[in-house]
Amino acid sequence: MGVADLADYPWDAVIPFAETARRHPDGIVDLSVGSPVDATPEVVARALADATDAHGYPQTIGTAPLRDAIVDWFARRRGVPGLDVSQVLPTIGSKELVALLPLLLGLQSGDVVVHPEAAYPTYEVGARLVGATAVASDDPSEWPAGTRLVWVNSPGNPDGRVWDAAALRAAYLRARELGALLVGDECYAELGWDGRWASEPVPSVLDPSVTGGGFEGVLSVYSLSKQSNLAGYRAAFLAGDADVVARLVTARKHLGLLVPAPVQRAMAAALGDDAHVAEQKHRYRVRRDILKPAIEAAGFRIDGSEAGLYLWATEGRDAWESLGRLAELGILVGPGHFYGPHFPQHVRFSLTATDERIAAAASRLRASSS
Repeated sequence: MGVADLADYPWDAVIPFAETARRHPDGIVDLSVGSPVDATPEVVARALADATDAHGYPQTIGTAPLRDAIVDWFARRRGVPGLDVSQVLPTIGSKELVALLPLLLGLQSGDVVVHPEAAYPTYEVGARLVGATAVASDDPSEWPAGTRLVWVNSPGNPDGRVWDAAALRAAYLRARELGALLVGDECYAELGWDGRWASEPVPSVLDPSVTGGGFEGVLSVYSLSKQSNLAGYRAAFLAGDADVVARLVTARKHLGLLVPAPVQRAMAAALGDDAHVAEQKHRYRVRRDILKPAIEAAGFRIDGSEAGLYLWATEGRDAWESLGRLAELGILVGPGHFYGPHFPQHVRFSLTATDERIAAAASRLRASSS
């Protein structure tokens, strides 16, 4: 198995529905892909501009200010004290890390990579890239012998599921029993909405209540794309097990996987400023409060979605049929088929559209139910 053996990119199948949606008299409302539409915060843009004299190669491990900022951020925002700068590493966005981690860890045929049932497809891509077996399971008791890597995505994409500390603790203990590395993909952690997550922070897989205070056998992966509108910067990082981080640093040095120096400066600025994160969360909350009841009024049931950037919904028929119905309304969403075989009747609505487009979608959805 290699890159050339991977299937066609799945989003190509959505193109005909996008064409239908674009024919709507008031234009398309694209809620299919979670790409931020709001401006990059001024504090971040200014830091990037100030760092454009980047004549030397950047460090794979990250600058000292960036590493300090990551350590401070984990303690301040994620309830994870005790990290050392040797336990953090910047990455070129999080998707390349998700796809390459099995390769960088030396996994091969016969090894098992566990990922969520409702899963961002890149987890499986990474497993297939090295010939490993991908297993979709949310139940630690089902994780088989031979598991070398376990992905937990909390809050989840697409379903918005949050693993509380007790659930993460069970996952951690099972991974340790199997001798597997547990990796928490946590890039939506600042976006809690319903139930306890409306007031409590979403726990990290590195939380002391999960690990007992150590970091052996566990990593957290985080991206600034969502909380800081930095998708175009490709700005992410990981933290956790010092030995694993050291191995990844060595591999990434050989491969030339370097975060550009200006982006590192911008990342440090973003991590040090909580105000813009609160502002962005408020924008998404307003959009969610408008879109969610309209989706329900149009006959969909929303499942999960207690946190994160999406609403995971079903009207009880095949997702492609729902895509067709919504496309006729000028609304484009993502089909559940893209997130594994377990949810063929679900679709994913993203909150990443302008206020005007969210309002337009809500109006069309409500009109369709009358």
